[in-house]
This record gives sequence, structure tokens and C-alpha cells, in this order.
Amino acid sequence: MLFFWGGITFFVTSLTGPSKSELFLQEGLGVIDVKGVILESEEILANLVAFREEPKIKGIVLRIDSPGGAVGASQEIYDEVRRTSKVKPVVASMGSVAASGGLYVSLGAGKIVANPGTLTGSMGVILKFANLEGLFDKIGYKNEVVKSGRLKDIGSPSRPMTEEERQMLQGMIDNVQEQFVQAVSESRSLPVAEVRKIADGRIFSGQQAKEYGLVDQLGNFSDAVMLAAELAGIKSDKMPELIYPQEDDFSFLRLMTGKNSESLLQQTGLSGPLLAYEWTGTLR
Repeated sequence: MLFFWGGITFFVTSLTGPSKSELFLQEGLGVIDVKGVILESEEILANLVAFREEPKIKGIVLRIDSPGGAVGASQEIYDEVRRTSKVKPVVASMGSVAASGGLYVSLGAGKIVANPGTLTGSMGVILKFANLEGLFDKIGYKNEVVKSGRLKDIGSPSRPMTEEERQMLQGMIDNVQEQFVQAVSESRSLPVAEVRKIADGRIFSGQQAKEYGLVDQLGNFSDAVMLAAELAGIKSDKMPELIYPQEDDFSFLRLMTGKNSESLLQQTGLSGPLLAYEWTGTLR
């Protein structure tokens, strides 16, 4: 197939890629990456479902290198990981950073492996608003609002937040934080009171996380793979076959057609406030 666009020629051999049967020629472990800021969940959910339903995939390693991200997306991935771990073994392998939402998604796995120096923790919720009132005054911009209720324009950048608005938002933040605490308590079999003691946004190393009961063992990606193989009943001293999801060869075309536009806007902060399980101390 031949595409002409803007003087550039694209040669495309297939829009669908190899068939499912071609992808899974051997039995092995599936590897799914959760990398970067978590803004959407659809692709990871689809990969989890595909690996869960494929008989040749005997277990899954969830490789996490993320400071977290959107609350909704993190919760969706966590739910699907937990659902998958009831069908076949899932081991979460923490890389350099698995903080906040990165920690949250790992909680659905049956076992969690972290490096001693992995940055994790940061159990907390954050919601940021821009206050541009001073800038608007300087440039002569004035925002006129007609609203149906006094809280309808909460977070407006053209005025300070009222105390009523702040209290309402704090109540929502506290509720979502409690969801995080409950997920940690249930998945790690820890008393809620003990989880609350460390759920103040602090970060800690993988070694500290193991002491707190958030991690099962210390080790690298290979250790996580061998653990998953053992749990899946793959008996071999060698590294098992690792199967990765099919890569999207059309990321450029997806970008041009706008499929990734929402994520790009969210990363630049142009799409509005984002309720996040995210450690903001890392470079984005």
C-alpha cells in the first residue's frame, strides 16, 4: 500500500500487522510496560486482556517505571491487573521509579519485586490550579462569568479560590486518598491504620518499601521474570521466552490524526486540572 502526504512517500505493507497466531508461536511470559506519566489506560488494558486470554501466555510481568499520573487511569489499570492475576500469575517489577499511581497499579499483581533503590511510595492525591489573576490584571484581561451555581467555576484562574471551594476540594481529595489507602490495605494485607501512617505523600526506597510490607522481594527485572516463571509452573533454569505486545507502527499517523492529542494537551497542562496520583518531584 502506498501513501503520499506533503511530498513524503510512505510504504505500508500491512495495516493490521501479524495475526494473533503469528504473535504467539511459543509459550512464555507476557511483558507489559507501564512507563512515564499515566494519562490513559486503553492500550495497557487491551494488552492485559489479550495476554490473559491467550493460552500460550503462562504469566505476566508488569514492568513499571512511572511517577504515577491520572487517578482514573491508574485505578483502571489496577483493576485490570487484579482481574488478570486471578486467572494467571502477575508479577510487578518496579524499575527506577514506581511512585504514587505507579505504586497503585502494582497493587493488583500477586507479587511485587523492587530494586533496593527504587523510588516508590508517594501515596497521595494532588490537584493543581493555576492562579493567573496578577497576570490578567497586568494585561487588562477580565473574565466575565455567568453560572448556574456558586461552585460551577471552581478553580477559575482569574480569581482566588474561596474557602468554601477549598474545603469542598479537600473533601474530594481526602475521599480519593482513602481509596488509595484501602487499595494498599486490601492488596498487601496491611491494617488500614498502619497504611495511613505512611500515606502522607512521602517517598521511600525499594528496601524501605519491603520493610513496610509494600514489596514482596528485592530484585531486578530478571528476578521478577524468574519469579513469574516459577509461579506459572515453567520449569527451566533458563530465562523463559518473553513476549511483548505488538508495537504500533503508526504512532506518527496516530499523532497526525489526533488520537494522541488529548494526552499531549494533558502533559502540557492545557486541558485543565488533573486529579492525580502522581509524585511531582521527578522530571517529566
